[in-house]
Amino acid sequence: MQRPLIAVLITSAFLTLNAQAADLIQVYQQALANDATYASARSSLAAGQERITQGRSGLLPTIAASGSNTRNSGDQSTYSSLLGAYLPKNDADNHVNSYSVQLTQPLFNWASWQTYQQSKLAQATAEATFAQAQQDLITRVAQAYFDVLTAQDNLTSTQAQKVATTEQLASAKRNFEVGTQTITDTHEAQAAYDLVVAQEFAAINDLDNKRTALQVIVGQAPGALAPLRTGVTINAPSPAAVEPWVNSAESQNYAVVAAKLNVEIAKREIERNRANHMPTANLTASTSHQTTTALQRSNNNAIGVSWNIPIFNGFAVTSKVRETIALEDKARNDLEATKRAASQNARSAYLGMNSGLAQVKALEAAEVSSKSSLDSNKLGYQVGVRINIDVLNAQKLLYSTQKDLSKARYDTIMNGLRLKSAAGSLKEEDLAPINALLVH
Repeated sequence: MQRPLIAVLITSAFLTLNAQAADLIQVYQQALANDATYASARSSLAAGQERITQGRSGLLPTIAASGSNTRNSGDQSTYSSLLGAYLPKNDADNHVNSYSVQLTQPLFNWASWQTYQQSKLAQATAEATFAQAQQDLITRVAQAYFDVLTAQDNLTSTQAQKVATTEQLASAKRNFEVGTQTITDTHEAQAAYDLVVAQEFAAINDLDNKRTALQVIVGQAPGALAPLRTGVTINAPSPAAVEPWVNSAESQNYAVVAAKLNVEIAKREIERNRANHMPTANLTASTSHQTTTALQRSNNNAIGVSWNIPIFNGFAVTSKVRETIALEDKARNDLEATKRAASQNARSAYLGMNSGLAQVKALEAAEVSSKSSLDSNKLGYQVGVRINIDVLNAQKLLYSTQKDLSKARYDTIMNGLRLKSAAGSLKEEDLAPINALLVH
């Protein structure tokens, strides 16, 4: 009667722990506030959003004011050749106060126009990069979360196997003492017990490492996490064909979007450097004022157009244009590589998800068979038709199957998130269906 009581107590403690456990969305909210990588991406976005203002400034007028207030003191004398001496000194003290204001409005500057167009593309690139960082945070949090659950499942399975092996060792010792079994059964049970103890230490260490990895993301030591419910059903990807996912990855993946924008920026850079061969024209207007101690005052107002035509600069512009053409070609190749990588990631995640669903189904059937096999071996051991090692192997197979089943479920869920990330459609709302699979 003790085993059912112990099971009830363990179940009650487990449910009490889960009632206070943090779920996936709560952990994600902590990561939003504390993850340093995401905070860095947010700051980069804020910096990138200033690009348009900076690029537009080259097309707007500039106004500058300058002035001086100078006081001079001294004297001057003139040498007379007739007298052969210097004439009496004259006072040379004076005070000059002057200021001027100048306005310059570009009328034609092709390089500044291309810089402005580049600034809009640069801001769009910053936004695409930040969107990718948001998706990366979702997948990183989910992966770290399920890594902890996987480590917990491994530890729980190992400890359960340790309990079962301990019982089997005690049974083998009792049977050896009464003479119904040989010492071989005891040695086999002892070896199995020693092995599972070593595995328990490794599982504890692995759990600590996985919790530390999650702590790096959320910024604090994670508490208890809500586990996956038993027997959950994971939905298949929709659409059910791989081609739409691949097409979406090649056009909507944020890394692809950023690479496309880099190609456009490279095109504008070619034009910006070619503009150094072109003339520039500016509208200028100025006003100035000057007063002196001699009660002299002068005012001047001017307006006009200034222009500049570059003629020769040592082939620097031509060389720079060739360089930017090569860089544009590099940007195009980078875009193609990014497209292929996104397509491969989408295809791999899609196939991984479908394979995972099939694996989950097969392991669920294997779990049922392993339980039946263990029950049969226990019964056979009790009636003497099975030996101790048969029971130990059956126990090991059951716990191994259960661990593989949990891991397959976690991997399938993660492949679903990676598939949406590769397609550029992963959002925070996609965590809600997964969160519904957890024990609340």
